[in-house]
Amino acid sequence: MREVIILGSTGSIGVQALAVIAANSDQYQVKALAAGGGQLELLARQTAEFRVDTVGIAQPDAAAQFADLWSEMYPSMPLPQILSGMDAIAEIAGSGSENTVVLNGITGSVGLAPTLCALESGATLALANKESLVAGGALVQAAMQRPGQIVPVDSEHSAIAQALRGGRHRRGLTVPEVDGTTEVAKIILTASGGPFRGKKRADLQHVDAKAALQHPTWKMGPVVTINSATLFNKALELIEAAYLFAVDPKDIIPVVHPQSIVHSLVQFQDGSTIAQASPPDMKLPIALGLSWPERLVEISAPCNWESMQTWEFFPLDVQTFPAIELARQALQASPLHPAVMNAANEECVSAFLVGKLSYLGIIETVADVLHEFADGGELSLAMVKESESWARNRANEIIGAKL
Repeated sequence: MREVIILGSTGSIGVQALAVIAANSDQYQVKALAAGGGQLELLARQTAEFRVDTVGIAQPDAAAQFADLWSEMYPSMPLPQILSGMDAIAEIAGSGSENTVVLNGITGSVGLAPTLCALESGATLALANKESLVAGGALVQAAMQRPGQIVPVDSEHSAIAQALRGGRHRRGLTVPEVDGTTEVAKIILTASGGPFRGKKRADLQHVDAKAALQHPTWKMGPVVTINSATLFNKALELIEAAYLFAVDPKDIIPVVHPQSIVHSLVQFQDGSTIAQASPPDMKLPIALGLSWPERLVEISAPCNWESMQTWEFFPLDVQTFPAIELARQALQASPLHPAVMNAANEECVSAFLVGKLSYLGIIETVADVLHEFADGGELSLAMVKESESWARNRANEIIGAKL
């Protein structure tokens, strides 16, 4: 039986992961849960249902509230160990062993420290927190204990990992080395296109948060949904793919695929291409994150090959959605530039959601911050935090000047 630690258990990824575990309870035991603290009743229900011994809550004030709530909801059950603060979340992430899967479903670059702790413990890391690689990809590389220790949970990167099993590839973070050579030519990274697919820049001058939050395919949190609307999420995924699969950023090609059935593709040097296809359901890559390299049964309904369907692919409009080129520039500039880019975007999205910044102003401001940043030197966790702090402050200065 495999131990599982879930970081971000009350978020979409965490909730679906627990549903997968509940359906396969003979194979998994939940050792610990961690959450931000905004949904304490849900966290309590999860803790009770899965008989969890340790709970981490990022918001220190919420820890005492959780204890009181637990006494009301489950007076006959012993109180689990409660740890609070982001340092405690990192401690929980590092409490596993080689028989443990740590699912990192935290949103934002605060997930980097837990990622490093999970890897250093020897646990398998099911990674849904793409910002870990964006903010500290080289640090993540250094923290790995073995090839293939990271299993990607993003649907696109899970698809790439599955497709890569069909050919030789030099070592990346998630694919064990075969013989040091590669048959891979390009990675094709699919994007739904978000709510503004097909729009031109002039059409987006006055869009508001309500419109940007109307994603046509996926139900996600507000930050991820806005990132999908600007295609900044695809910029983050390009950086993630570059680290995970040791592929040159110029050979990672985003394309728009509105149906969200083909989750990504790998093109090989002989001209053949392998795609991974399934209806849009995050339970499938989550389940693979927990069971890799094996597959669980009946996780997601397969495509219906007996009915007529159309799959479309369109080139990405980089003039309307320039975030992709920013990602390539950041990767080329220094290991710290992607962290700066992501931190600035987080501030810009927050400002947009409350009406303090225009939709087009999000990527414009991120670009301004990125291009102002001077490389701070050798990469370290402390330097990542310092660079992110500078980026957040500079982004808010620029946002304030536009008001």
